[in-house]
Amino acid sequence: MPKQSTATVPKTYHHGDLRNALIVAAAELISERGSFDFAMVEAARRAGVSNAAPYRHFRDKEALLEAVGQLGFLGLKQYAEHALENQEYGSIEAIKSLGHSYIRFVTSHVPFHDLMFGDVGHRAMGNGVEATDGNAVESNLSASGFYVLVGAVEAYFKTHAITRQNPVEIAVKMWATVHGMSALFMNHKVEQFLPDADIFYLMDTSIETFFDGLQRD
Repeated sequence: MPKQSTATVPKTYHHGDLRNALIVAAAELISERGSFDFAMVEAARRAGVSNAAPYRHFRDKEALLEAVGQLGFLGLKQYAEHALENQEYGSIEAIKSLGHSYIRFVTSHVPFHDLMFGDVGHRAMGNGVEATDGNAVESNLSASGFYVLVGAVEAYFKTHAITRQNPVEIAVKMWATVHGMSALFMNHKVEQFLPDADIFYLMDTSIETFFDGLQRD
């Protein structure tokens, strides 16, 4: 099983403004403590601003957590993009590499898992501040790296002449598979039945079996 840590989410936002400094400060506090148990005043102190300053940008702590969740999804996208750098686009290895990157991200950023995929994360996906076309949900799905996976599935379909499948639907199924497997490993459930299981081997063979079935369909 990958070593779990509380490594800080990559600092995707640029420095130089108060809002982003507070987001990074909150992310660091979550990473260090392994929980969301911090006060707004602590984030302000970490960012080097007054106790009242955070409320110029965030109505309350929950709003700040939503912003940290968005930062987490951007970090996940960075992992996904990096995973494809040395892979042949359209290959099963590219899709497996994306799965590996997902596992590495969520298992090395454990404190952010519930934040990103719980109720706060759901709101973060729907309250994007980066949207340019009026569709915040679509913007944040893109920021999450989901469409990196969709693109890899589309390329695989093109390479293998698969025309009767919806790439978005298949990408959702792949996401669910890898996310569920990661969650089971983080909660020590798989080891109850497979004490020596390798999460990457289980994921690779699951993806291979799934895509072999698509080619036969």
